[in-house]
Amino acid sequence: MTERATEEKVAEAQTAALELAKADDEVRSAALHDIADAIEDAEARILEANEKDVAEGEEMLEAGEYSRALVDRLELSPSKLESIAEMVRSVAEQDDPLGRTLSARRLDEDLELYKVGVPIGVIGTVFESRPDALVQIAALSLKSGNAVILKGGSEASHSNRVLYEIIRDATADLDVPEGWAQLIEAREDVNTMLDMDDAIDLLMPRGSSEFVSYIQDNTQIPVLGHTEGICHVFVDREADLSMAEDVAFDAKVQYPAVCNAVETLLVHEAVAEDFLPEIVERYREADVTLRGDGATRQIVDLDPATDDDWDTEYGDLELSIKVVDSLATAIDHINTHGSKHTESILTEDSDRASTFMRSIDAASVFHNASTRFADGYRYGLGAEVGISTGKIHARGPVGLEGLTTYKYYLEGDGQLVATYSGESAKPYRHEEFAGEWVPGHLAEE
Repeated sequence: MTERATEEKVAEAQTAALELAKADDEVRSAALHDIADAIEDAEARILEANEKDVAEGEEMLEAGEYSRALVDRLELSPSKLESIAEMVRSVAEQDDPLGRTLSARRLDEDLELYKVGVPIGVIGTVFESRPDALVQIAALSLKSGNAVILKGGSEASHSNRVLYEIIRDATADLDVPEGWAQLIEAREDVNTMLDMDDAIDLLMPRGSSEFVSYIQDNTQIPVLGHTEGICHVFVDREADLSMAEDVAFDAKVQYPAVCNAVETLLVHEAVAEDFLPEIVERYREADVTLRGDGATRQIVDLDPATDDDWDTEYGDLELSIKVVDSLATAIDHINTHGSKHTESILTEDSDRASTFMRSIDAASVFHNASTRFADGYRYGLGAEVGISTGKIHARGPVGLEGLTTYKYYLEGDGQLVATYSGESAKPYRHEEFAGEWVPGHLAEE
């Protein structure tokens, strides 16, 4: 694709974004239901395209170019497509984030200021191998009134192309503006996007820290980064060890290829001898490759963990284990080596849980729950475009609210600033009140 073609697609998205911002929620939601139906109807076509990606992925795996985790993330199935369609319907059923009054303030009689939710505009996305990411991002963008530029990884090119065509065609005959979703496929197209700060309002890269840093360093567009997930589970001295075993196992084994799977298990020394033999045996039965620090290996026979292991996102059935001497040491280790994604403490002591949760610098911090719950669908957001490990604009699973901003609407009745200036200035009332913005109308007293 030429640079000119990419610029034309972004220009089309700009035009569509202005129209989509005005589309009723009924229109956007109905379009999402049509997309879900179309995905189900095109199951054979999608799976045929996906088989090509998986076959090519297996060849790259054999050549040492891809990891097992990446290939696993590529694969779709009938049940996965059913889940994807249900996710789209779930987004459709979410409350409309647009036009919602966030606050209302009466500056003076018949002079009312409203803070109202609106779309961001044009969103550029670059994401990894999971084809379902394209559908999630497109669905959330449509529901939140944003146009979207979609750039998936080359390893999922066949799947992404078919899914995009299905989404585009499903909305072609509806009251949804043409061009609201655009697909770009070449790596050079990304660099073209990075220079379009006059047309693209937000970039959302999903990938490694190095990749997100590259995007941030090479554009003036605001970046909402989704980076790696180096997540921890800490088994405290006051943990219910039976529950802790179940949670620690789920956090690693339930689906190890995703960013909210645990990569390091921390165990308080007071319970290590009771806890480690049982959980290690269970991990081994699930074919988890285990590494441990010196204190861990005095209790169970494991390969040694290196300094690099504490900073590694395995994305696979691999786990490092460390015994710590205190809650403070666990907190320090997590804040030093974690990626600010999701962390969990397992304890029956609410005070220790509170200390942990307030001390950990991460987007999500859990008490007695698997890190795998860090997910937009599980949070009730319908879906997510990614998990932001930053702190500005949106944090954690980014759903509809993370794709909106706000405007201030002022409703008046001919008021002049001069009235509120000078020696005889009239004072402002600045009264908060409960009211919804209605175009052209002032709230009744």
